[in-house]
Amino acid sequence: MVFKEVRQSARDPGTVAMMFAMPIMQLLLFGFAINTDPRHLPLAIEANDNSAFTRSIASALGNTSYFEVRRIVTTPGEGDELVRRGEVQFLVTIPTDFARDLVRGDRPQLLVTADATDPSATGPAIAAIGEAIQQAVARDLIGPLGAQAPRAPPVDVVVQRNYNPEGITSHSTVPGLLAVILMMTMVMQTAMSVTREVEGGTMENLLATPLRPVEVMIGKIVPNLIVGAVQTTVVLIFAATVFKVPFVGSVALMVAATMLFIAVNLAVGFTFSTFAANQIQAMQMSFFYMMPNILLSGFAFPFRGMPIWAQWLATALPSTHFIKLVRGIMLKGWTMADAAQPAAILLAMLLGATFVAVRRYQDTIA
Repeated sequence: MVFKEVRQSARDPGTVAMMFAMPIMQLLLFGFAINTDPRHLPLAIEANDNSAFTRSIASALGNTSYFEVRRIVTTPGEGDELVRRGEVQFLVTIPTDFARDLVRGDRPQLLVTADATDPSATGPAIAAIGEAIQQAVARDLIGPLGAQAPRAPPVDVVVQRNYNPEGITSHSTVPGLLAVILMMTMVMQTAMSVTREVEGGTMENLLATPLRPVEVMIGKIVPNLIVGAVQTTVVLIFAATVFKVPFVGSVALMVAATMLFIAVNLAVGFTFSTFAANQIQAMQMSFFYMMPNILLSGFAFPFRGMPIWAQWLATALPSTHFIKLVRGIMLKGWTMADAAQPAAILLAMLLGATFVAVRRYQDTIA
């Protein structure tokens, strides 16, 4: 019996993949992609005072390993919009007459705005940004300006954590959990749909019906849309009542984005079911799909803390874009214009998965 099971397992590609590919995947992801101390975070500078001190601050921040200066803007409010859309993680606002007040020894205030929707991505960098600014300014207060270098820091750096000022972890993780719960449930529900028909002996009855492949797929998916809608309602109720997660965006936009994400995962699961020979293989394929979605999407670890290759890999995962959508809608009050790009990517993923699933199903019944 032992030898029989060993031979059977060795001939099963799913078991072999679980034996070798799973530990290799975990080692690569945890060893190279996961980083709890994000570096090279995108930063914008709103320069209302074009002086040598402003240029020194921009240079000092760019030279640190924590920040990457993406934009220098001069229009008031433009930097805040970049933070709201998620294009930058930090905004440093240099006020008007900053150089004059600094030379006079008036300790001008310098505002640092951080996107705190994910507190783990901003915590270490906030401590570094103040030190970099103080050192940059102190290096310029030399010669005749040396007398203006006080014992106290020359600049009063004020940090403002937007969208999650208290740094409450649940405000970030609970919206992300919605993506994880829906992804796991929806993929598993449909991943075994076709294989269940084959193993149950009902596939012949299904093939005898006049239904086209796309109609069979719709029939498999629509009931699960209801399941996803119920799960979404439960999660949002708990988020509002138990965890006190703010909801400042549009409910209609949230519903539309969630239904799109559910449909994507149902289509992916249906695609898996057309490739798997049995329900065990369908479950194995689903597990291989779910792991990178959980680890690389920005739910478990900061997205911008990962290396570039891991970020590119994460952009191919639906959960990455949905987490960005749900956090933006709930915490930042995103409008349709803000949500257009990630929603368009999810729609393209839905069309691609549907095309592959229908073609594979046609090959199966042929």
